[in-house]
Amino acid sequence: MIGAWCVLGANAQQFDEFFEDATLRLDYVLAGDSKAQAIYFEQAYSTKQWAGRQSRLAETFLRGNGQITVKDSLTGQVLFVNTFSTLFQEWLATEEATKVKKAFQASFNVPMPKRPVVVTVTLTDFHNRVTAELTHPLDPNDILIRPLGNSDIPYYYIWQGGDVANCIDLAIVAEGYTAEQMDKFHKDCLHVVDALFAHEPFASMKSRFNVVAVASASKDGGPSIPHRHQWQRTAAATHYDTFYSQRYLMSQDMHRIYDLLAGVPFEHIVILVNSAIYGGGGIYNQLTVTTSDHPTFQQVLVHEFGHAYAGLGDEYAYDDGYETMYPADTEPWEPNLTTLVDFDSKWADMVPQGTPVPTPPAQIPNHRLIRTEKERRQLNAATQRVGVFEGGGYQSKGVYRPSQECRMKINEVDAFCPVCTRAIQRITDFYCSH
Repeated sequence: MIGAWCVLGANAQQFDEFFEDATLRLDYVLAGDSKAQAIYFEQAYSTKQWAGRQSRLAETFLRGNGQITVKDSLTGQVLFVNTFSTLFQEWLATEEATKVKKAFQASFNVPMPKRPVVVTVTLTDFHNRVTAELTHPLDPNDILIRPLGNSDIPYYYIWQGGDVANCIDLAIVAEGYTAEQMDKFHKDCLHVVDALFAHEPFASMKSRFNVVAVASASKDGGPSIPHRHQWQRTAAATHYDTFYSQRYLMSQDMHRIYDLLAGVPFEHIVILVNSAIYGGGGIYNQLTVTTSDHPTFQQVLVHEFGHAYAGLGDEYAYDDGYETMYPADTEPWEPNLTTLVDFDSKWADMVPQGTPVPTPPAQIPNHRLIRTEKERRQLNAATQRVGVFEGGGYQSKGVYRPSQECRMKINEVDAFCPVCTRAIQRITDFYCSH
């Protein structure tokens, strides 16, 4: 059940018993095509501080599309687990993946173990079946674990709710800002903080977050735009046209991004792209990418952070995907989508008694044609009515969302629906529990 944590190890596990206050960064390559995938271990690094959670280390909250597990070599006890999704797995659902084999990078931070461990990385498909798995030993005293130290890139706090051990640490990375544009980056970071914490439930939980700005200068200003034959030399190597979708702005260079963050205490990453062109992306427990100057910057940032931070799924439908991402026989792991296979694990407890399934939509103003404040209020009211509305996860049939409208569906509403709000609250409680 979402929010009822699945215990994989000892509940009373003490961080100091098994781990140093340091970070072990593990780099991998994920490779293959739609038929077969593989995981390859590349390199291990160390940094001096651990910024992740220090309790419930051996528990999972959301399933995601992958998992990294650290076990004690002698006893087999699970010491640490984290789940994630990857750009590689998104790519596997494209037509291109049926024609060519490709490789994608992945980097994961785990706390530095005090004694030898076994690390397992697992990828799963849309049916929650394991498609690739790698298990390898790791000795914290291995002389080939490279200490990274600091990247020498300036970083500073934009907002600090508390110390690293007790807060969720969010890093904003400058992308497409030259050294001469760092004043603009600073102002844009302030806008990120204002935008994020203007929305509930983030506003009420602001004291649980730290936000650090990483002033990584690019040689060229602005983004790479392949469909315009425009390639820039930027810090994080983001570009539009990911998977040939013009507005999908993302980076495949996760190792480079983690290099930029060497020595920075972080758990979640926002890549802030110096651009006025609409675009962005969010991948659960990987990164959020958003632009700085588009008129819908605030809305896009919060939507994409909903993906990356809370694992929320898209609630709109296009029906143009090459492959169905939410098959009818599998309950999605995203807390705001259901195929009704296991609806009791989702928001069944929030649906008013007698609500029909599927829930008929109410007559509300078209979000693209809003003219008056009254129409805006009517549209926003639709975000608070909980039901089981058909259409979501890019499919108009067979997938259901909690509310008629929500920030995870359209930009024109002010808020998350009650189900998405609860999901954000719950995952924050998980990260910040002691």
